[in-house]
Amino acid sequence: MRLVLWHGYLLSGTGSNIYTQHVARAWARLGHHVRVICQEPHPEAFDLGPNVRILRPDIGPLLPTFVLDRYEGLEARRVGDMTLGERQRYLDASIGSLAEALAEQPADLVLANHAIMGGPVAAAGCAPTSTPYAVKLHGSELEYAIRGNAELARLAAGPLNGAAAVYAGSQHIVNVTRELLGDGPYLGRTAIVPPGVDTDGFRPEAGSRERLDRLLRGDRPGAHPERHPDPGAADRLAGIGPFVLYVGKLLQQKGVHLLLEAWRALAPWHPELTLVVVGFGSDRDWLESIGGERVVFTGAMDHAQLQALMPLAEVMVVPSVLPEAFGMVAAEGASSGVMTVVAGHSGLAEVAAGLGDAARTFDGGADALETALAEVLALPPTERRAAGARGRARVLERWSWERIAQRLLAPVS
Repeated sequence: MRLVLWHGYLLSGTGSNIYTQHVARAWARLGHHVRVICQEPHPEAFDLGPNVRILRPDIGPLLPTFVLDRYEGLEARRVGDMTLGERQRYLDASIGSLAEALAEQPADLVLANHAIMGGPVAAAGCAPTSTPYAVKLHGSELEYAIRGNAELARLAAGPLNGAAAVYAGSQHIVNVTRELLGDGPYLGRTAIVPPGVDTDGFRPEAGSRERLDRLLRGDRPGAHPERHPDPGAADRLAGIGPFVLYVGKLLQQKGVHLLLEAWRALAPWHPELTLVVVGFGSDRDWLESIGGERVVFTGAMDHAQLQALMPLAEVMVVPSVLPEAFGMVAAEGASSGVMTVVAGHSGLAEVAAGLGDAARTFDGGADALETALAEVLALPPTERRAAGARGRARVLERWSWERIAQRLLAPVS
């Protein structure tokens, strides 16, 4: 089949970017021809397969986002902060580029990321050629843009009602979408299709301090500096022993401050352990100031670096305060054979349920997190690894990318 993936952002760094990359690659492996329409400034850096083309249309300087990040060659603006005229110019440019691509080469299906702006772009861009489209909800647009903004809710609702399918990563996202957008025909065409996990990359055998050190010291061209590891990350990690791991944005919403508070209470009882914090974000300076003893901040890491790092951890912690659509990093940790401690809400709780005894949940603040993490750390290392192996087996059963990518083709299968 001829497939189009519309994605308003880049192909590395955050969750929906990685999602797009893996869906395109999995579709290509299944024998389909794929075009990815996105704003990736360095498409040559991504080998998604011989049947995948990456297109970057000129949409103007403004890019609507849900959380402010830096994008090479573009000016990021929170979608709720854009004027009506700015938003319309973005939509017109994006709709026009999609319609042009479909007129030039027809497609059997367009899959658009995010209820906004993916839904409106797909609905209008597919209309001239009557191309069916599906919309993948990611959660970020719901919590960071649509919630509390009736205008954006109206912008999202119509295109969802016209979609051939709407995909949510968890029941939590279905519930939130219904809460914010109300009932509509889209509910009858909504299916829960979680993200996939790169089980070949995130595996226990991939853990290697030597490979990680080499990757951290190598050149990483093409990304904004804040998306690189810190220049001293390799040296900091070389000096530590066993460690607890956090991977994610350095924002208060992600609950990193709760983990640091819990760690200050636990650290004296585990002098052999270090807390490693991987990621970038606007709250980094504040978080480092409250870090406490034996806490190492590394900056961001790419997937190759994380695949060498994650299997080496004693336990991973995903302490997000705000709801998560799925909790990909928890699933990647489990795929790496590592036990996880996650907040007991939203998609994170659904991931934890799927992992069985390889995951622990906590409800509440730093005290509850401290208790849950202490329980895992009290287990003998052999028991933690055995539970981690059972978690990986569950990931393989549920979340391989080829299985997920095939499910996304339901409207044209």
